[in-house]
Amino acid sequence: MPQSDPFATHSRSLTSPATQHFAITPADGIDLPLRPRVLRVLTSGDIALRDTENMVIIYPVIAGETLQFSAVGVEATGTTATLVGWV
Repeated sequence: MPQSDPFATHSRSLTSPATQHFAITPADGIDLPLRPRVLRVLTSGDIALRDTENMVIIYPVIAGETLQFSAVGVEATGTTATLVGWV
């Protein structure tokens, strides 16, 4: 039996839950294939995030943390944590 989705006719917004997730492989200077709505940290460490202005800042993060940041890229240099993107 197919799954019933009572919200199928509602439009999605930035306050609605994400509906897709994908693994992120950090790569220097490479844009993510899909720009995430938020980032979810799977293992603690550091993440080097690149924004729309190509500014890279390294953040210490802990496992289980959700970052409300739509990163353009995650750099390999400086990243030791594992994370996924939510769309």
